[in-house]
Amino acid sequence: MTAPARITLSDPATWPSRRVEGWKWTDLRRWLREAPEPSGPAAVAGSGPFGALPGDSLTFANGRPVGADAFVASREQSLHLRFVSDAENTGHTTSVRIAARPGARLLILESHEGRGSAYVAHNRLSIDVPAGAEVRRIVIADEPADALSLTEVDVSVGEGAVYTQTILATGARLQRQETRIVHAGHGASVCADGLYALTGDRHADLTSVVTHAGPDGQTSQLIKGVVRDTARGVFQGKIVVERGADGTDARMGHHALILSDRGEVDAKPELIIYADDVQCAHGNTVGNLDESALFYMQQRGLSADEARALLTRAFLLEVVDRIEHEGAREEVRTWLMERS
Repeated sequence: MTAPARITLSDPATWPSRRVEGWKWTDLRRWLREAPEPSGPAAVAGSGPFGALPGDSLTFANGRPVGADAFVASREQSLHLRFVSDAENTGHTTSVRIAARPGARLLILESHEGRGSAYVAHNRLSIDVPAGAEVRRIVIADEPADALSLTEVDVSVGEGAVYTQTILATGARLQRQETRIVHAGHGASVCADGLYALTGDRHADLTSVVTHAGPDGQTSQLIKGVVRDTARGVFQGKIVVERGADGTDARMGHHALILSDRGEVDAKPELIIYADDVQCAHGNTVGNLDESALFYMQQRGLSADEARALLTRAFLLEVVDRIEHEGAREEVRTWLMERS
């Protein structure tokens, strides 16, 4: 397999272009022509989109930690992980490590909060989920339309561990959430869900690679997207089943709606299987709203706009409803309803 691009904002030679297979629909070089000036300090206001929920806090403002710069969970805990960008025409990089001890249960409430304009944010996150631990990660990426935002996440999942994530992206000039998961199998379970809801000329890219390195592991992935105006949604999902990872059960689905004449969705779901005795499947659909469902709802007294909004929300909420933590699920549902 091709190694992932290692990006350094200060080194243009590391910036991928459309000639790199994994970046052919998210051309960083098109928008980033020269190394940005480093962002200055920024103040952090408010408590973020998950502020109503209790938990510890780990916050970074323009790449700088506000207090601690790493977190280790040793019991059942919640963590508010906030990446706050408040800059104009500058760039910043953040590197964070989060780990759970064996048997710990951690809920990560992650937010990418953007103010200012035309900034470049590059976030690197490492998550260690050892044997018997459980980590659930919920991400809201809400940034200005002219920002460039890249997030790279490396996750290690041990034997018998549980890792789930749900990413909600509203896009930017270029917004990419990339997740790379190494799956030990042996009863471990991974769920890597996400959705994008895009308007204007925003661009969102949800890219993931799940590598099953051991036998008897499970992976489930559901990605949904809605694109309006001239926006562009990208999904690249790859599940790799290595030799010896027999008994793997892996399922991937991507489904998108294009609600305009000039919107675009690019999708590339992949299964690469080197083992025997596996159950793996993937599916991909891109289309418009069901005309018969629209007609039915209008016959019941709804306007065309109301019917479209209701069907679109129901389409996206299937992803939200898979979030197991009730408080986080309701916060995400409210956030999404205000934007769809």
